[in-house]
Parts: sequence; C-alpha cells; structure tokens
Amino acid sequence: MSATAYALVAQVRFRELKTRVGLGAFIGMTAWFFLPSIWPIIWFLGVLLSQLVDWAVFRRFRRDPECEPGPAYVVLCCAVTVLGVAIYSGIAAWLWINGGDIGRAFALVQIAGGLLHVSLHMHHVRPILFAAVATHGAYFLGLPVLSAVLTGRWQELLIALGCLLYMSHLVVAVRQANTTTRLLRSAKELEQNAREKAEEANAAKSDFLAVISHEIRTPMNAVISAANLLRRTELNERQAEHVTMLTDAGDVMMGLLNDVLDVSKIEAGKMVLETDDVDVRARLASLARLWEPRATANGVQLVVEASPGVPDCVRTDPLRFQQILFNLISNAVKFTVKGRITVQVDWEKDVMTVRVTDTGCGIPAARLAHVFDSFEQAEAGTTRRYGGTGLGLSISRKLAELMGGGLTVASIEGEGATFTLVLPMQVSETRPAEVRAIEAEVGTLQGRSILAADDHEVNRRILTLLLEPHGCRLTLVENGAEAVAAARIERFDAILMDMQMPVMDGLEATRRIRGGEGLNGDTAVIALTANALDIHRQAWEAAGVAGFLTKPIDPAILFGTLADACASAGTTAARAEVA
Repeated sequence: MSATAYALVAQVRFRELKTRVGLGAFIGMTAWFFLPSIWPIIWFLGVLLSQLVDWAVFRRFRRDPECEPGPAYVVLCCAVTVLGVAIYSGIAAWLWINGGDIGRAFALVQIAGGLLHVSLHMHHVRPILFAAVATHGAYFLGLPVLSAVLTGRWQELLIALGCLLYMSHLVVAVRQANTTTRLLRSAKELEQNAREKAEEANAAKSDFLAVISHEIRTPMNAVISAANLLRRTELNERQAEHVTMLTDAGDVMMGLLNDVLDVSKIEAGKMVLETDDVDVRARLASLARLWEPRATANGVQLVVEASPGVPDCVRTDPLRFQQILFNLISNAVKFTVKGRITVQVDWEKDVMTVRVTDTGCGIPAARLAHVFDSFEQAEAGTTRRYGGTGLGLSISRKLAELMGGGLTVASIEGEGATFTLVLPMQVSETRPAEVRAIEAEVGTLQGRSILAADDHEVNRRILTLLLEPHGCRLTLVENGAEAVAAARIERFDAILMDMQMPVMDGLEATRRIRGGEGLNGDTAVIALTANALDIHRQAWEAAGVAGFLTKPIDPAILFGTLADACASAGTTAARAEVA
C-alpha cells in the first residue's frame, strides 16, 4: 500500500473530524431524548476521547505524506480505527436493547450511516477499511441475530438478512469507487502526460521557429541590404525595376516570416501587449500615405475618414493597432480592382470602431465563416491569383480579441466586403511626442566612432557599406570577447552588438561592457540581431541595451537609432566636461 493512500485517508479523517463530533453530539442528544440517562453523556465523552486518539495517530501521515508505515504502525492504525468505531456504534447497542422499536430503528440507521461513511472515506487503504467495516458489521448483523437467539423471535433474522443485503450493496459500491478512483487516476496521469508532451512539443516548436527565424533572417539581411545598397547607385530603368522586384520579394518573405512567428506566439499564449499613447489621425494618415499609391495604381480611390467624436489621442498597443489596420487595408487593396476603399473611424463610450469597406470581389457566403481561420482564404485559387497565405486576417482577429475587442466581416459576393474592428480604448489627455523623421540627415554620424560586433563577414561588410558613407569611423570585431577587449582601450559613441557569436555571445559581452569593463560603461549598446523573438528582446533588455534592431537591417531605422545614441553620448560627455 502506497504512502499516498495513507496520507489521503489521514487528510479525509482530519477534514471530517468536526462532522463526526457534531453527529456524535446529535446522536447523544437523540438517545437522551428517547431514554434520559447518564449513559449518552458518558458515551459522547468516549467518542471525544477516541477521536483525539485517532487524530494523534493519523497526524503522522498528515505531516509527512511520503511516510511509509511499518507493519506495527499499520496494526496501531487498525486498532485505533476499531476502538473508534466500537465506541461510536456502542450507543446503537444501548438503544437496541433499551429503546423499543423506535430505538432499534434509530440504532440500525445510525450503524448503516457509519458503514456508508467509512466505506466512502476509507476505501483507499484496505486494512483500515476492513477494521472499520468489520466492527460496524459486528453491530449491524450481531444485534438482530443476538436478539433473535435470546428472545426466540426468529423472524428478527429477516432484519439480519436485510442488513446483509445492505452490506453486499456497499461492497459493490466500494469496488465501483475503487474502479472509478483508478480510472480517474489513470485519466489524470494520461492528461498529465499529454500536457507534458504538449509542452515539450510547444517548446520544440518554439525552438524550431527561433532557429528558422535566425537562419532565414541572416541570409535575408544580405539580400535585402544588398538590394538597398544597389538602389543608391546609378541604375538604368531596367536595373531599377529588377532591384524593386528584389526588395518587394524580400519584404513579402519577411512579412510571411513575421506572420508565422506572430501566430506561434498567439497560440502559445506568449503574445505580450503594451500600452502607450497613439495619435489616431497621425497613424491613419501614415497608413493612407503608405497604401494610397498602390491603390491609385490599381485605379482605386482610398479614403480615410475619422468622425469628429474620435479623440486625438488614445491609449492602446500602438504596434498591434497599426498591424491590424495594415492587414485590413492591405486585404482591401489586394482584392479591389476598381471603385473605392473607405476606412471609417467612429467613437462611442470609450470604444473605437473602424470599418474598412471595399468594392472588390467580395466573399462567397459558404466561405465567409472561414476567412479568419489560419491559412484559409476565400477560395482555393485565391493564393494563386492574389498571393498571400491567409494569415493576416487570422492574426488580426486574434490580436483584436487579445486587446479586448473583436473583428467581424460582412460581404456580398461580387459587391465587396466590410471588415469591422471594435476595440475598447482610453482617451489620453496627453498627445504623444512628435516622432522625428527616421531618416538621418547626412552628417549626423559624421566623425562618430562606432564599434560593431558580428561573426558573419557578409554582415560586417554590409555595415561598412551602410555606415561609412555617413562619415562615421567603424571598428569591426568578430565576437563578444573582441568587443569587450576593444571597449577596454577605446571610447566609442555607440556599440552595435550581434547575439549569437563564438567565444562570447553578445549578451555576455554587453553585460561586461555595461558593468564597467573598460571605457564604455555608459555607452549605448544597440542589439542588432537575427534573433527576433520576444524572449530575445527581453534578454537584451535585461542586459541593458539602449535599442533592439532585427535583421534584415532597415537602413533608415539603423541610422536613426545610431543618431539618437550618438546624440545621447554627446550630451553625456558635455555634462561630464561641465562637471
């Protein structure tokens, strides 16, 4: 018998202690009402004493659930159980002998209740169960048999027969309870195993996605950066067209990668939302500027309208709010070849409603319910005709739900569709600071000293081609150890740090530099990595970086981030000189 079973019985007996004492008081008062005497009081005191002994003996298992009792302690537990039951049912014998027909009936009901109680609560440990049932059973069968023998009223043996039948039903009930317990235990173990396997599979999937993301972003950094560098050179019309196709294809591929990662994070429950001030009209205008040229090229008019009641600034997750609107407008532009796309924004009682209506091909009624499913589109040929994977709308709805709102669609095939986004938001009293143009002016980095650590030769070459034309002095190293060594002997305006590198990774190098190893304890360290998951961002933030940039490198964002870091470095240096 396992120690867990004894611990379970001990816990049950402790939990039911007050109930047993309360029932004992009720039975004692009832017996005294039938036959006023000192004996019910003496019996109740005996019950209290037996329950105290029971509490003391079984306390060992409550304090140490892993305690495995020896044979002697098992005998002690059974003896204490027999004593408690013998005293508890002793009042039934007194009522059977002295209480007449009513006393006999009450005695049998009390013993039957005791049998039921121990059968339900002690079936986990057979020795204790047998000790309790045998003692109750001795009263239950013995009283009518003894009465029949002593009085000669043999018909009373029918009572014993009924008691025997009752006990046989209890045996069946205990067996079923044991079977149910085993089934529940097995089901729990299976559920636990399934949960562990699911967690292992989910962890494996996350690791796989992290590796795939890193391995795809690394070569894509070279492809997209090389295309951006080519665009700056003198190209003829045909060459410029080829470069445009290259960058567009790279953007599509990176969009697909980001969508897959977002779906994975949402399914794993690891999508983290942030709250910040958002200038609603500025954000809408930005999206309009982004999509209007493409819509116009298709002969479609794009109109963005915000009703007067929409506040200038709200608090929500800026990135996810823009991501949803981006996906909805992108979807409308993709499927609309003539007519008009309208983005209408309304506000009522701290709820923003955005309706994106198009005059495109619409959605067949049979497919309307599936447009928000992952990898689903309106029909089988949609991907071939219009492109895409069907992830954008799925991600948008899940993000809307995570933000406390919802996303629905209404459509008539051949007439267009309307997607309605509803999001609860708070009005912000302060407008967000105007974001300066990300494009850094030529000369912003002029004369700045920048340390860059990256183990890939191609990536170091790309950084050279991107930054040296801006007049900065670039020091390139191949791993974190070399970055720490360089930081010890020279002062830099900013440090670019990769994550996965041999000898010493970027996180450890950053911690050492920020910890004061060298001359750059207060120099801004900017993570520039192909590890783009949230867990990587959190690891970098814990290391103390000033910025987190992912590959492929966006030149404008890189210049802007470095310009900010260098400006901060200049301000800090100036303050130090004044001091």
